Amino acid sequence: MKSILRLNRRTYNEQKALLGFFYVLPWLLGFIFFFLIPLLSSLRYSLSSVQANSDGLIVHFSGFKNYLEALTVNTEFNRSLADSILNMIINVPLIVIFSLFLAVLLNQKFIGRSLARSIFFLPVILASGVILNLESTSLIQAVNEQNAGAGAIHGMGTFQLESLMLDAGLSEWVVDYLSNAVSRIYDIVSQSGVQILIFLAGIQTISPQLYEASKMEGATGYEAFWKITFPMVSPLILVNVIYTIIDSFSNNKMTDLIRETGFTQFNFGLSSAMAWLYFAAVTLILVISSFLISRKVFYYD
Repeated sequence: MKSILRLNRRTYNEQKALLGFFYVLPWLLGFIFFFLIPLLSSLRYSLSSVQANSDGLIVHFSGFKNYLEALTVNTEFNRSLADSILNMIINVPLIVIFSLFLAVLLNQKFIGRSLARSIFFLPVILASGVILNLESTSLIQAVNEQNAGAGAIHGMGTFQLESLMLDAGLSEWVVDYLSNAVSRIYDIVSQSGVQILIFLAGIQTISPQLYEASKMEGATGYEAFWKITFPMVSPLILVNVIYTIIDSFSNNKMTDLIRETGFTQFNFGLSSAMAWLYFAAVTLILVISSFLISRKVFYYD
């Protein structure tokens, strides 16, 4: 009872800060007890030469030798890192735009709305660990072979689309970006489930009175979206961009290379150095993206 009274005596900002601390406390405890020691061990391995024998791991300090080997000697690291960053640059804007567009549509009132929402969240369930392990079954292999056989037809359709856009006067880099978007439609849809839910939850918190007032003023649906919906969900755009960037970096050629170097070639020092370089690249991209987007975010008080 006394703790409740003390909480009520605090200012609103102090209460929000305290509740925010309790909200992140489970993650903080999990990081300290489960991730901090492995993180420090990985940093130690990246600066050392690690050898495994019957007595365990023998660690000898070697400085930045592993980092130099990853950047200058290993032929796959730079290429895999560049491919991962390029795929992120292409996929993240497409996923965020597609998610916002779908969330606006799914927020409308129509028959079967709950079923439609479930369908667009279904790829998140299918991408889970249990379903993902079914890729080795004959059924999944048969589907992949069928998709591979349809690749030529899809390529012809993309070529025709590129010709139409070039004839319409679009610049070549815009045409290349849009054609790549068409070829990545499966990745975009399969990675948009969580983002759609976040946008949908944000749109539903917008007061209907704002839309009613805009209709009384004669605003169209297009104007209501850009003047009301888009500014109100702009904080969630930042959240979804950060989430999508991290999600795009969590499973790709770069992570496969790090696992193969560490657990197939048993070169734990080089693998740890690759992981820390990869972590630094992801952190830099997140800082730049957050800085640029946060300047345009609108917070409604």
